Amino acid sequence: MKNLIRETIRSLRNNSTQAENIFWERVRNRKIHGCKFLRQHPIRFEIDGKRRFFVADFYCADYKIVVEIDGAIHNRQKDYDKLRTYIIENKGLRVIRFKNDDVEHDIDGIIDILTKALT
Repeated sequence: MKNLIRETIRSLRNNSTQAENIFWERVRNRKIHGCKFLRQHPIRFEIDGKRRFFVADFYCADYKIVVEIDGAIHNRQKDYDKLRTYIIENKGLRVIRFKNDDVEHDIDGIIDILTKALT
């Protein structure tokens, strides 16, 4: 499983969206309240006795926050996203979702929302 997770994360990092890159530049190196954000962080869980994982776009362990940057595909997978959010929240984490367009066109507004969530 470790190799699968590592390969998946490597692939996702190498194929980041423009919105993910914009967001990452604004939060990396503890730029928001000194909080460390991780990019493409695995969230492991077990369901029906099987070990599984999701890869969060961004994760802040200090505040147990998962940040998801949603592209157009998320319009077609709402049920999957609800299940994913449910599982992640049951691990004691909070999920915040932003749309690609919002990140690309209003990153300052996104950072304001995130900053409020971190206080």
